[in-house]
Amino acid sequence: MLSIDLRGKRALVAGVADDGGYGFAIAKALAEAGATVCTGTWPPALNIFLNLLERGKMDEARRMSDGSLLTFEKIYPLDAAYDTAADAPDDVRTNKRYRDVGDFSITGVAQRLTQDFGSRPLDIVIHSLANGPEVKKPLLETSRGGYLTAVSVSAYSLVSMVARLAPLMRPGGSFLSLTYMASERVVPGYGGGMSSAKAALESDTRTLAFEAGRQYGVRVNTISAGPLASRAASAIGKIERMVQYYAANAPLTEPLSAWEVGTTAAFLASPLGSGITGATVYVDKGYHSMGMAVAGGEGL
Repeated sequence: MLSIDLRGKRALVAGVADDGGYGFAIAKALAEAGATVCTGTWPPALNIFLNLLERGKMDEARRMSDGSLLTFEKIYPLDAAYDTAADAPDDVRTNKRYRDVGDFSITGVAQRLTQDFGSRPLDIVIHSLANGPEVKKPLLETSRGGYLTAVSVSAYSLVSMVARLAPLMRPGGSFLSLTYMASERVVPGYGGGMSSAKAALESDTRTLAFEAGRQYGVRVNTISAGPLASRAASAIGKIERMVQYYAANAPLTEPLSAWEVGTTAAFLASPLGSGITGATVYVDKGYHSMGMAVAGGEGL
């Protein structure tokens, strides 16, 4: 029987802060396949996440198929806007949510991983990170600062993570990020430079697949997922309407589940996906293939 087997593999899932998004679903799917999972969590959300775990508020979502609970081997503070702690401004480093967590930069997480697990601790890295502070603004009204923040956190952070974590990967290592179809088509309301950031993320995926593949032997892919009414996506403002629109117009009309993205990620991270790199894999019930609306033609 052919199955996804990630036993003996360690994953870092960057961008998990609750049980409602794609990052958590990917972490759970990797664990179901046998991997051990560490997370990188944004410092302002870290205490909330830890409290949810401690108080059992996520136990139902953490329930695995064998009845056990998904556990995280390590939970690291991570703000992917900063390559090193020195890059963070003083007002961030002294902020009460940052000052006591240690080195929260990408380099800091890399160092903690080697301190905790040795020189080659990783097999899988998931980039489930995005931040567009002006995402509700049309591109024409987006400030330079808002645009650059969106690209920095949502796209360049993958470049930084591959540069710092690929040397820590064991043979067969896999990087995976999450993108969205606004990278290639207009999605009104998905603003603030986020469409540009996703386009950059997909372009960088191809280039990193070549460069890091040749230098480190790792694979780099991205999943273009359909909309999900998660807590993080609520920042867009009309995520429920986007979900409904996709369901009405996609070839498969059931709403996309986070678990479907999670299982695709587990496949891509496994030896079964060893021939796939530099790819944008659509997990959106086929919506990307449509050229004309079937229903709800008035748009979003």
